[in-house]
Amino acid sequence: MTDSPPYFNISPDKAHAELPPPMDTAALLGIAQACNQGRNDLAGRGLDESGARHLRSFSTWEITKYLIPVAPAHFRRVLRQNPELPQGISETEGGAKWFTLDEVLRLRAHFGQEGSKAKEYLPYRPKGLPAKIVAVANFKGGVGKTSTCAHLAMSAALDGYKVLVVDLDSQGSMSSIFGARVDDEWQTVFPLLAKHYATHLRAENQRRLDRGEAPLPFDDILTEALKVTPGDIIQKTHWPNIDLIGAQLNLYWSEFQIPVWRMAARSWKLWDALGDALAESAVLEEYDLIFLDTPPALGYLTINGLSAADILLVPVGASFVEFDSTGRFFDMLHATFSSIEEGENMAARALGREELAFEWDAVQTVITRFDASQQSEMASLMQSYMGRTLSPFRQDFTALIGQAGESVNGIYEADYRDFNRDTYARGRATFDETYAAFKRLLYGIWRRDELAQAAGATETAAE
Repeated sequence: MTDSPPYFNISPDKAHAELPPPMDTAALLGIAQACNQGRNDLAGRGLDESGARHLRSFSTWEITKYLIPVAPAHFRRVLRQNPELPQGISETEGGAKWFTLDEVLRLRAHFGQEGSKAKEYLPYRPKGLPAKIVAVANFKGGVGKTSTCAHLAMSAALDGYKVLVVDLDSQGSMSSIFGARVDDEWQTVFPLLAKHYATHLRAENQRRLDRGEAPLPFDDILTEALKVTPGDIIQKTHWPNIDLIGAQLNLYWSEFQIPVWRMAARSWKLWDALGDALAESAVLEEYDLIFLDTPPALGYLTINGLSAADILLVPVGASFVEFDSTGRFFDMLHATFSSIEEGENMAARALGREELAFEWDAVQTVITRFDASQQSEMASLMQSYMGRTLSPFRQDFTALIGQAGESVNGIYEADYRDFNRDTYARGRATFDETYAAFKRLLYGIWRRDELAQAAGATETAAE
């Protein structure tokens, strides 16, 4: 006789005996404190003696296989011929040489300067063009949004780009990955949004005074925000070429404050706040790539991130529920941004001004956490419906991904000596492919911009 299902024959008396006491609001604080303690303990893995996160070193094998396209023998020969270059450290006598990422970047620059021009020692970056802003978004949780964003940032950093990561999610998962301490909302993007509103309000109040009208309220928060620049809130991370604007729970206050500001000053273009804040500083010139990790909801922070973005990446799982949810996400994006355009352009047409039209260099979805043994048919169906919008590359879920997540590390932060080389190579291969697909997209966009810039210069010269 087969065993009965576990939901048969449950004893009410036994269930009652196992039942914990009711909880009040104070008990919720206890749970939060326990989780916070656990988070700190987990995040503490990988801390050095000073309590700071540190990035592991990279071996000659890794450098020549993954980071700098040069044969190991030639790499060692160049080091011997140039003693002023980083020489690495051997952990055992006669053992492999290990280098910090900062040293790898110096070596990459040397090969880029002195090495063969036929090899891509330095990544492509057109001169005179601003950084590209990449938003990773989907309001379906569990699709690997933050993981994908973090690994793309790390991939780009290993490739030699200077990267800024902006955490727009008040859960702060991205900030935890990079070991950030964010004490309050003034170390998040909040003051940049507040400054944008304060600047608008100050100009609006001057117009009101000129008309003999009473000014709108201008409180201490707005006064303080006017003093903040992006440089004040950008943090260094344990990656030498990745900086961060972090997030924490109080950032969620923005979702309530932004509509209040908008109601007070209806002419304030709230969706432009983040993009303008980045564009009006030197941020777009200082970095090559800016990655925005957005909340799993289409709120005001997400709208700001998507409005600022040049490229929109949407991770999605290969299941009916996630496919359906992603379709609704795009439907909401259309409704939201077309509504903004319609509202703005009624006035623009009446005044004879240029109309607002949102545009992205590229919008691409990518299948994440893919299991080929169970999801191939669904993935193929999704591809047939979404066409070129869905990347043909599918990001596999491997054991290495799970183990890296458990240790609060990205795949690229995992030491391959904790696995065997083949396991490590297979585990990171899926994220290497994810970055390769993104890099092809980025190169195409940058090349298009470069050609347009050159054509514009030619037209100007002809005039």
